[in-house]
Amino acid sequence: MHGRPPAFGAADGQAYSVATFADDAAEQGRYGAALLFVRWDEAARPAGHLETEYLAFGSTPDEALAPVLALTLEQVKAHLDQCVARGGS
Repeated sequence: MHGRPPAFGAADGQAYSVATFADDAAEQGRYGAALLFVRWDEAARPAGHLETEYLAFGSTPDEALAPVLALTLEQVKAHLDQCVARGGS
């Protein structure tokens, strides 16, 4: 085994794991939710990260997260590839 969390391979040749997050405080009465990709180096240490734009909004953090958590692995990978293509968060 490789000793790091399970990860996606990206177009830049790097390995990324993924997490979801939602705002801690509402902006304009709504919470945003997005994906956070952690890039791993060869020594299995975090070496950077990328974030999507907000992918969903809701009146609570859980409501905002629900559609993000429902994404398929293929959709998550597509978001990672878009983040890599635009060169960052």
